[in-house]
Parts: sequence; C-alpha cells; structure tokens
Amino acid sequence: MSYYRHAPNRTSGSGLGFGFPPVTPVTRAIMIACGIVWSVQFLLGPVFGAADLSRVFGIVPPLVVRGYVWQPFTYMFLHSPVQISHLLLNLLILWMVGGDLERHWGGRRYLTYYVVCGAGAGVFVTVAGLLSGTNVPTIGASGAIYGLLLAYGIIFAERMILFMLIFPMRARTLSWVLFAIAFVSAWGQSASGVSYIAHLGGMVVGYLYLKKVWRVRELYRDLRWRLRRRKFRVAPPDDRDRWVN
Repeated sequence: MSYYRHAPNRTSGSGLGFGFPPVTPVTRAIMIACGIVWSVQFLLGPVFGAADLSRVFGIVPPLVVRGYVWQPFTYMFLHSPVQISHLLLNLLILWMVGGDLERHWGGRRYLTYYVVCGAGAGVFVTVAGLLSGTNVPTIGASGAIYGLLLAYGIIFAERMILFMLIFPMRARTLSWVLFAIAFVSAWGQSASGVSYIAHLGGMVVGYLYLKKVWRVRELYRDLRWRLRRRKFRVAPPDDRDRWVN
C-alpha cells in the first residue's frame, strides 16, 4: 500500500505528489523495538525454540487466564522468525500511516493509542480463543496497525491512497474496506493462519477509544462552560436604590 496527495503544481495549479512520510520519533522507536525482538527470535529461536518464545510472549488464550497477563502487551512486538515478510509488511504500513498520526496527535497520545489498539486486539484474540478452544499462539502487530489504519481513515478521510499500489481510493473508503474484510474473514479464522480477529479487534477498540476521548472532551468542555456561565450571571436592574430628583 502506498499513498499520494493532491499537491499544487506551480504551472497548472493541480497535480499529484507521490512519496512516503518521514519517520517520526515514536514510530521509529516502535520499528526498532520490533526489529530487535525479531532478531532475538531469529537468533535464539534455535536455542530455546521459536515455539516456546511464542507461547511465553505471544497470546495463548488458556495461558492468559492462568496468569500470563503480559501476553496481550508483548505479542504485538513478536513476528514470524521464518517469514520476514510478516515483519516488513507491518513496519511498512506503520511507517506510512504512523508518522502523520504522530504529528497530528503528538507522541504520547499516539503511543497510547497504538498500545490500546494492540492490547485490545489481544483481548479479542483471547476471548475468541477461549470460546473456540484453541491454544495456538498469536503474534504480530497487525491489531495495532489496523487500529492506526482506522484512525487514519477518520482523521485524513479525504486523503487518496493507492491500495496494493494499484487501486486509488480515499482513506475513509479504505478503512471501511479493511473493516469489512476483517469482519467477514474472522468467521473463517480456523482455516487461515492470519489472525483476522486481531485485525477486527484493533479496529473496533480503536473506534471505541476515539469516540470515548471525544465524548470526555465534550463533557469537560460543556461542564466548564456551565461553571463559567454560573459565575458571570448578570443581576437585573434595581431602581429602589436610585435617588429621584
């Protein structure tokens, strides 16, 4: 996936600008963390067993309810040590959409949103795994990434994106397409190695988080406005104290 923006042209006044955004600090830190963890998996996997690392730090639903409560927070930094494309694709999308969101929100809120979406997707995976009885480890940052894609589609709704480097569409349309794919595919979870339930969970949690923040801010603004209004009440005129000549 790549994106382009409508950019002004000095001669004709219109045109298309292609390119990738610069890597922002928090996005860079997340990418480095994922790269370091993948290197550890690749190097130490043959020693300790890649499956053992995934079972300890990935999400295994029965283990989460037995006390492995860190798994919804750590699984998003692990990726397949035998398929580097799993890592590279997630980092590519993170690079493409994360920078704009980080500049829009600021680093702290951006990181909070990323972790909330990733952990929330992990909860979805855990609940779905407990209901289906699976104990297969789930790893990868896709839940958090899909949360970012949803936010991108809301905040930069009209921005044009080249989906799969072929299909141009608005960011808002792309977010709906990805949500529909995740929703439909989640029902066939057992037949695929991709955790579509994590994709779906990341988008749902991201949407709820954004709406909750908006409502809290609106309630706070409304309360502050009401308090100020009470302080600045205008008293009606009283003619009884006036001197009459």
